[in-house]
Amino acid sequence: MIAGARKKDRIVSMPESRVGLKMRHTRLLKGLTLKRLAELAECSESLLSRIENGSANPSIKTMHRVAMALDMPVSGLFQDGGVEDSSVVLRQGERPTVQAGQGKGHRLEALIPSRRGNLLSGYINDIEPGSGSEGVIKHEGEEFGYVLDGEIELIVDKKKYQLRPGDSFYFRSERPHSYTNNRKKVARILWLNTPPTF
Repeated sequence: MIAGARKKDRIVSMPESRVGLKMRHTRLLKGLTLKRLAELAECSESLLSRIENGSANPSIKTMHRVAMALDMPVSGLFQDGGVEDSSVVLRQGERPTVQAGQGKGHRLEALIPSRRGNLLSGYINDIEPGSGSEGVIKHEGEEFGYVLDGEIELIVDKKKYQLRPGDSFYFRSERPHSYTNNRKKVARILWLNTPPTF
């Protein structure tokens, strides 16, 4: 249970297999074969098949590529739409989460429900030591982040920034960017995107 969560709160942690099920469902709704999705997402067909079957955990970079190929925000791959459109508050312990990358890697906790028409997405990213974006990412929009705990190395346009608690960042998402937790402690980042490509 998440520290500080009340016992009556239920964790809505969606296992990786749910990401695969959502990916397969969306792919089929769009009439795409696994091979065509692999071409559009610039991933191997075997990797996408393993993700759909719940035997592989997609990296952040892979989730970005797949979501762009499916014309949806990344959050659409793991949020199940269970939050009512009129919801204003998402309680601690009730927000959708997903694990990304290998091992513990990267845990994303959605702060804003994924809905059509949203102009903003927000997450708490828990990034394990040695984990990160697993490559360079580029997409439409703007990004803002605030380091709550730990440290990360952020690279934007090949320039490196070591970020510590209390540091914030902002950049256009079209600029090539990546990040890594290059320390021995979990980093916790409040991360916002607009539009909600993530």
